[in-house]
Amino acid sequence: MRQTWRWFGPHDSVSLRDMLQAGVEGVVSALHHVPTGAIWTPQEIAQRQSEIAQLPSGAPSGLAWEVVESLPVTEEIKRQDGDWRAHIAAYTRSLENIAHAGIKVVCYNFMPVLDWTRTDLHWPRPDGATCMRFDLVAFAAFDLFILQRPGARDDCPAEIADLATARFAQMDKGARAALARNVVFGLPGAAQQVTLSDVRQHLAAYDAIPAQCLRAHFIDFLSEVVPVAERLGLRLCCHPDDPPFDLLGLPRIMSCEQDFTMITTEVDSPANGITLCTGSLGARSDVDLTGMMERLGPKVHFLHLRNVKREGTRWPGSFYESRHLEGDVDMVAVMDAALREEARRKAEGRADCSIPMRPDHGQDILDDLSRAAQPGYPAIGRLKGLAELRGILTALSHPTIRAPSTQFWP
Repeated sequence: MRQTWRWFGPHDSVSLRDMLQAGVEGVVSALHHVPTGAIWTPQEIAQRQSEIAQLPSGAPSGLAWEVVESLPVTEEIKRQDGDWRAHIAAYTRSLENIAHAGIKVVCYNFMPVLDWTRTDLHWPRPDGATCMRFDLVAFAAFDLFILQRPGARDDCPAEIADLATARFAQMDKGARAALARNVVFGLPGAAQQVTLSDVRQHLAAYDAIPAQCLRAHFIDFLSEVVPVAERLGLRLCCHPDDPPFDLLGLPRIMSCEQDFTMITTEVDSPANGITLCTGSLGARSDVDLTGMMERLGPKVHFLHLRNVKREGTRWPGSFYESRHLEGDVDMVAVMDAALREEARRKAEGRADCSIPMRPDHGQDILDDLSRAAQPGYPAIGRLKGLAELRGILTALSHPTIRAPSTQFWP
């Protein structure tokens, strides 16, 4: 597996030197400053490649931009309204420029409105670390009493609504404002001020778009961009919904193995693949991540290795982002399946026999607690996660560990 690291650009508090000291082999990045829907120009792509290739001292870093995460899909494309066809044309132009720059893997998602959702960005743990958390009761309190979304009461089980009512009554003004900020943090553009009116407007645009309609729009999008990606030698990989269940009345269509099987079957191409995110899908107890890696392995173009701890048995339910080896995801089994898939690819002569992976998220520990990095992307917490994952990888790759009867291993 190719050990990569997400970097948000020159303003990221986690530096290139931090990545080098962590032993990173490649960089995952994006042009976050380019507005969604605008074309990624060759000049902007080259600038980011230069920023990655060279340390502030001018010395070469030895690193390269290997995975794009993410090339955003506009809401107009998802809804098929406004200038959505022009947006698809711009998307394919960006793909062409990315491919001409030598980058091969492009991660994206098809989540409406919110890219990801958490109620706590820095939830304290008993050892003093902090992590991201999704609290179903707190989220219901936001939906029912802060956003006051029409239909929220119908979507909320009575037991959760009662708990949310009590929770909201206990919150002071500051706690309510903090909850609202945390929930909308995953909204594109939330680095700027996003009002509740903005959120309501975004949600209203999906009132007439049920899941089956959004799914059809997704297939239309793939039918347009996948042939271009295949011609260019790119590998597109869709990220699952995060969390993988319906929120705020929005349709969610990439939340389980069946969803990924559907899109890769409907538009069958080596360029049309998936980002297997163990953290997003791991929030569901009914997703067999190891089996998914085995069954859909040829379509896995990118691995996000993150662990979560589900709180109770309710579905949908609360969860928090645990240490990489301590949650409900069997990380050893998933990585073992990924290594077997790599061996299969090598035997077939595939050029992409090494799957890029990154330690996805991490708890804020030690100096992370004062560094104020992007939520979920601390330096030391991810370094710890990468070290643990690297240990699994080293052990599983050792000839005395691998059973000699396994056909894909010498």
